Amino acid sequence: MAERVIDLATWSRAGAYRLFRTYERPHFAVTVRLDVTHLMRRKTDGVSPFRACLYALAAGFHAVPELRMRFRGDDMVVEHDRLTLSPTIALPDGRFGFGYIDFRPDWPAFDAAAAAEIAAVRAGAERPPNTGQRDDLLYLSCLPWMDFTGLSNALPDAQDCIPRLSWGKFVTGPDGRTTCAFTTEIHHAIADGAQLGHAVAVIQETLNAI
Repeated sequence: MAERVIDLATWSRAGAYRLFRTYERPHFAVTVRLDVTHLMRRKTDGVSPFRACLYALAAGFHAVPELRMRFRGDDMVVEHDRLTLSPTIALPDGRFGFGYIDFRPDWPAFDAAAAAEIAAVRAGAERPPNTGQRDDLLYLSCLPWMDFTGLSNALPDAQDCIPRLSWGKFVTGPDGRTTCAFTTEIHHAIADGAQLGHAVAVIQETLNAI
């Protein structure tokens, strides 16, 4: 995995970046509904909805350069070419642990790596939480108990620029379509609604194609 430094003198979002770096609360959260009808059909073929959602959400964020960007200090912004997913993983005793899964564009390869990491964490492998030593991450969590309409995350401070991605309970409506809520919380210095809209479109396309 590699990164490149963004030239702030020519970056089209430099003005917005500098503006939102001054905010006390610079993060914004958006909740949308994703259609997982096709995914539920694929479940009968042995596809894990949890791992498939991890893959689709990451695919959407990888499709948008700004969502792979992170800032360091006041004057450095980097764009990662590949991110590592750090999902919360439910443990047998009711607690949760952390996992680290390198994103792979190939779905079968990603699925195998994700299954192995999840199994290891559930079997007791210790994965320490990130405390600032790396920023090439996406934080992901599933809340299967609730069909929520909005969500906010615990954030250490205004300097944290790692996106948080969460999805909720799968709900089947009277039309037979199954959907779930998806919320992402993003630092406004690195992305706007337009970039997020592009990511959501790719997420839905990926869910429809798995």
